[in-house]
Amino acid sequence: MMNLEKRRAFFEQLKANNPNPETELEYSSPFELLIAVLLSAQATDVSVNKGTRKLFKIANTPQALLDLGEEGVRPYIQHIGLFNSKGKHIQETCRLLLEKHAGQVPETREELEALPGVGRKTANVILNTAFGQPTMAVDTHIFRVSNRTGLAPGKDVLKVEEQLLKRVPKEYLQDAHHWLILHGRYTCKARSPECAQCIVEPLCGFKQKTGKGKVRGDI
Repeated sequence: MMNLEKRRAFFEQLKANNPNPETELEYSSPFELLIAVLLSAQATDVSVNKGTRKLFKIANTPQALLDLGEEGVRPYIQHIGLFNSKGKHIQETCRLLLEKHAGQVPETREELEALPGVGRKTANVILNTAFGQPTMAVDTHIFRVSNRTGLAPGKDVLKVEEQLLKRVPKEYLQDAHHWLILHGRYTCKARSPECAQCIVEPLCGFKQKTGKGKVRGDI
């Protein structure tokens, strides 16, 4: 497990490489981000962006999407996994936003998690990215990086989230979610981590470091 000095150096390196990290989901409002994140479950950001680029030109408010209906939304999202259930969640979410929140995306975890299809991870993404709260949305990438490097080991997603909130130095906490996702997506990959090109390799506790070969039996 990394000590404080290593953790600080770890994030300083990530910051130096990418001073202003951002989500790869395309959005221009908290509502657009909410819809994009709902669609992103078990799907790539690339596939979501492909659909929302066209969808948001037609409808990018709760009322507009509700007016479009499931049938109207389907052509824009049918290439995305689980599109039928996601289409239903979008409609139900839009209805609740209009009925209970005057069409605005709520800024508390409890209210967000009360929306259809919104779990803890999705709520954390919205709170962090749309509203600037220092939350940690632990996906498979963050879970892997946290365990593999020794940054914040944990046996489940909630434990890793709790560990990260305690162990990430406060000055890096706001952007840590994005840095870790991007690092896991492009460098610290599941089967073929690019350790030879990794900017935080000297700080990492991974014992099976490799340049090109696949890693077996690892997270």
